[in-house]
Amino acid sequence: MPSQEDAIARPCIIMAETEVERLSTLALQMEAVAPLAAGMLLREIDRAEVRADSDMPDDVVRMRSTVRFEDDAHGAARSVLLVYPKEADIAAGKISVLSLVGAGLIGLSVGQSIQWPDRDGHERSLRILKVEPPGCIIF
Repeated sequence: MPSQEDAIARPCIIMAETEVERLSTLALQMEAVAPLAAGMLLREIDRAEVRADSDMPDDVVRMRSTVRFEDDAHGAARSVLLVYPKEADIAAGKISVLSLVGAGLIGLSVGQSIQWPDRDGHERSLRILKVEPPGCIIF
């Protein structure tokens, strides 16, 4: 049985069936280029509860969701659009699912937090404040 500390570090996550297929393929293709983020994304996919797209709750972070979250490394809330790597544009608030933050956000629900590493390997907490399903904008 996982400890309470493990449950806080890695809460239950939900992912859409069609996204799992595409993200698994993407992560496997990108392992040589972005091994840390690709590996972490694959581990998140492995532990996720996979649901049909039609059964996905609106408050779960999915691809092309707009997410407002708090990163305790920066101490401020920010909003981003979670996208595939070719669409990423940090200046426009679009982060790749193959970035460390993007891989940490996918599958989380409003109110959940996850302990997640940064590029330097330091753990920090990411907490989901608001999620708008794909197509909605909350900036």
